[in-house]
Parts: sequence; C-alpha cells; structure tokens
Amino acid sequence: MTSVIEAAPAHTALARRRIGVLIASNLLGGVGVASSVAVGGLLAERLGGTAFAGFAQATSVLGAAVAAIPLASLAARGGRRAALTTGYAIALIGGLVIIASTLMQQFVVLLVGLAMFGVAQAVNLQSRYAAGDNADPAARGRIMSLVIWSTTIGSVLGPNLTNIANEVGFVLGLPELAGPYTFSIAAIAVAGLIIALLYGGEVVARPEPGDPVVATASVGAWAALRWAFANPTARMAVVLTACAHAVMVMVMVMTPIHMQHHGDSLTVVGIVISLHVLGMYAVSPLFGWVADRFGAVRSAAGGVAVLLAAVVLGLIAATAGGAWTPAALTVLGVGWSWCVISASTLLASTPDPRVRVPLQGVTDAGMNYAGAAAAALAGPILALGGFHAGNIAALVLLAPATALVVARLVRGGAPVAGG
Repeated sequence: MTSVIEAAPAHTALARRRIGVLIASNLLGGVGVASSVAVGGLLAERLGGTAFAGFAQATSVLGAAVAAIPLASLAARGGRRAALTTGYAIALIGGLVIIASTLMQQFVVLLVGLAMFGVAQAVNLQSRYAAGDNADPAARGRIMSLVIWSTTIGSVLGPNLTNIANEVGFVLGLPELAGPYTFSIAAIAVAGLIIALLYGGEVVARPEPGDPVVATASVGAWAALRWAFANPTARMAVVLTACAHAVMVMVMVMTPIHMQHHGDSLTVVGIVISLHVLGMYAVSPLFGWVADRFGAVRSAAGGVAVLLAAVVLGLIAATAGGAWTPAALTVLGVGWSWCVISASTLLASTPDPRVRVPLQGVTDAGMNYAGAAAAALAGPILALGGFHAGNIAALVLLAPATALVVARLVRGGAPVAGG
C-alpha cells in the first residue's frame, strides 16, 4: 500500500497525506453506509409494504444523485475538503431523521431521511476523484482504486454489525431496525471530522502536463455532459458508470427481500451482503493496475464480462438458491468495481481542466439516478416476477454499455483526448 501512495506527486507531501486521509475517511464512510444497507429495504417494507421495499435504496441513491452535481460544483469553487465535509454533514442529519421516522412510524419521513443519508454515498464516490487530483497520471488508476479499496473493511464489517447494532438500539429505546443507523451516524461523523481537520489546505483540481491554456472557471454540468457525448470514449465511460451501477442496484436491492421470503435469517442476509460488498471493494487495486497497465478501455471490457457472468449466476440462483445466491452477489460486486474503476480512470484523465470536475459530478449524478430508477423498479419486478425477472431486467440495463464498450474496442479504444 505504501508504494502505491508514494505514486502521488513527488513534489508534495501534502498529496500523499491527502490520500491517507481519504483512505481513512472512506473506511469509516463504508461502515456508515453499509451498516444500514441490509436493513433499509426491510425497514421500508415494514412501514410501506413489500411493493415499496425498493424505495429505500431508490431514495437513498436519489439523494446521492441530487447531491453529486452541487458537491462537484462546490469542489470546483472551494476545494474537495469543503465538498466532502458538507456531504458528510448532510448524511449525518439524514441518519437522525431516519431514526425519528422509526419512532413516528412514518414512511414519508423515512424516505426524506434516506435521501439525505444517501449523500454519504456521493461523498464516498467523489473521494476517488479527490485521490485522482493528487496522483501522477501513470498511477492514477491504482491511486483511485486504493481509495475505493479502503471502503472494504468498513463495508464488510458494517452489515455484520446489524444484530449488535439492533441490540444497542433496543437498549437506547429504539424500535427494531433503527439501531444500525446509530452506528452509521457515529461512523459518518468521525469520517467528516477526519476530512475537515486533516485534509489540509485547499487547491482545486490541477491541470495535467500538456493541458491547453484555458480560463480556470469550470463549465456547467450540462456543458460537460455535452462535451462527453461528443467524445466516443468519454461517452462510453459515462454510460458504463450508469449502467453498471443500475445493474448492481437492481439485483442487490432485491436480494435481502428474496432471501427473507425464502426463510433466511437477518444474520444470513448480512453475511451475503458482506460478500457482495467484499466483491465491490476488496480486489479494486487489481483493477486499477489493469487500467494503468493495459488501458482503461480494455479494462472496462473485462468489467462488463464479469457483470454478464453475475447476471447468469443470478438467474441460476433464482431457481436453485443455496450457495448460488452469495456467489452471484459476490461476482456482481466484482463486476461493478471493475467497471467503475475503469470508467473513473478515463474520466479523471479528461484533458480540459474546465470540464474535468463538472463531468465527474454529472457522471456520478447520472450513475445514481440510474441506480435510483433501478431500485424503484426492483420492488414491483420482484413482486410480479421474482428474482428471475429482476436478473433479466438487469441484463437489459447492461445492454447499452456493452454495445459502447465493444464499439470502442473495435475502433481501438481511443483516449478521451482524441475521441
């Protein structure tokens, strides 16, 4: 790990320190998000019914989507520290609102809290770009993937704290399923403090060697998106990020409900979600190395292939059950990680510094809007056609990204700068 951190710009110890701070905050942010992910759908089902179970993840992801562009704009104007600490503060308030909703037994209040809480995921995602700001171009994929990897410990630990946190909630006089959010609030509070106190002096994203001489003011989100869709490789990266996330959310959000309907305990559900999250983060440095070594477009093709394999495993799990379900969820996490790291490496290499940060923000927004839509559809699809139908829907969602990745491979995978 140390050798990878040392790939930060050699002329500044601040860059290396920032990467260390981002690793620590993402670890805690992972605890904050994952300690409640296994119960969010169950809590929504309890307050709103099975058909609305997917609204928990949908609302949380929607909150991340809505926050992505404003946080990116704040980062462009005032630096990453201001954006990341603001996002964590909003998420902390959201966790308090969720606990209040369990006391009030109000589904609408729950959704408001989940939307605010979802901003923590936007912060965790934007941390990877903050790491990219502090990395040398030749090691950017590895540096970004290392920050993503740091979420592994917290994200795997979080779901397995579900029962313990539930008991803590009972001691505090909270209803069932509210306890995990007390752990989330504590972890997110500490993550925010680490960023606020230790990230260091602010600088906006620096131009890369060879960047054109341009005005420092960033363009707007829509202008950045238009730029991306005029560039085939950038377009592929934007669409791949959205599709990969939608596929992951579509299947993941249905799994706890599917498992509980088949008699699995909350403990077993937590273990399966932990395996899924382990797949999302544990081997991410490998994908950063692949992107740096073989090119991010070729790396993206590998990620798409793994996601396709995960959907096939999900179709088998819908019928066979048993060990097929954790296998499908683990492979799903691996495919998501591979796709997102590959696409993020391309986007962090955007040559025009006016476009770079706004494009990152609008891509994360699109990613989370796609995830929110997939989560909202997951409940009705599960109710109507079961886990089998959900995996077929995931296959359809992956099709646009697959087509664009194949097109870029056929045309040689031109860099973002050249289209």
